[in-house]
Amino acid sequence: MGSTGLDWERLSSTLSKNRPVLVFDHRGMGESTYSTADKNDDITTESMARDLVFLVQYLGWKELTICGFSMGGAITQEVLLLPYHPSRPTPLPFRITHVLLTSTLATPLRDRRYGLKIAPFKREPGAAERTIEEEMEIARPLVDATFDPAWVRDHPVRRELWVKNTFVGRQLQTIIKQARAVKNLNFGNLHAQLPADIPVLVIHGKLDAIVPFFCGEEVARLIPHARFVEVGAQPGQIPDLEFGHHWWEYFDEGVWRDVVDVFVGGAAGTAQAVKARL
Repeated sequence: MGSTGLDWERLSSTLSKNRPVLVFDHRGMGESTYSTADKNDDITTESMARDLVFLVQYLGWKELTICGFSMGGAITQEVLLLPYHPSRPTPLPFRITHVLLTSTLATPLRDRRYGLKIAPFKREPGAAERTIEEEMEIARPLVDATFDPAWVRDHPVRRELWVKNTFVGRQLQTIIKQARAVKNLNFGNLHAQLPADIPVLVIHGKLDAIVPFFCGEEVARLIPHARFVEVGAQPGQIPDLEFGHHWWEYFDEGVWRDVVDVFVGGAAGTAQAVKARL
């Protein structure tokens, strides 16, 4: 929620060394526009899933791996479940070979200790325009919450880059619509329909202050054939689970490249990776 393609530069640049990578922005975010001048498009996790299906179909891709992060993980689940939609079942015009569900959830998060705190960005009608310095001061706590205190302390340059990027291509009205979409998330009992022949890898940090770790555990429970990324020193494993919401900013980039390579089979070009930019 609230992400753009800029956020993924560190991961997408390393993954693209081994495979084609599609980076896209959701409707009304980043480089993606609304369909009307009034910007009154309805935004739900289902509508964003159908946007993705249309995009992949337009590109002509026949096979792909999907990596869904945060709200994007919910959208990825929507894509997987479209063939089983209760009123508008939609066969997928491509084959999903692997799925990564990262820092995400399968049911609405009701615990108010978590989630993105966007209220400080709202301005009362008639209030004076804020300076960029004032906006950045508001943004810093929001950015910090997506990491953890140790990461913030040890990565001052990366932190400031994230703060500056907060103001690039992020429309507050769109983020509010996205927040409502996640709040109304409802898959019913459809997870039981998910085909077991599509491998699912769950990545979730124990220090995630936006979507708590127990949400990742719930995803793994609802999808019995899903597995958590392994902790260890071998390629495809990660050093530990002590990381925050923006998981790809932790560890060396090669660690995450190996995770993806091992998960999808390791052969460059055998799968096309799509990362939802939320």
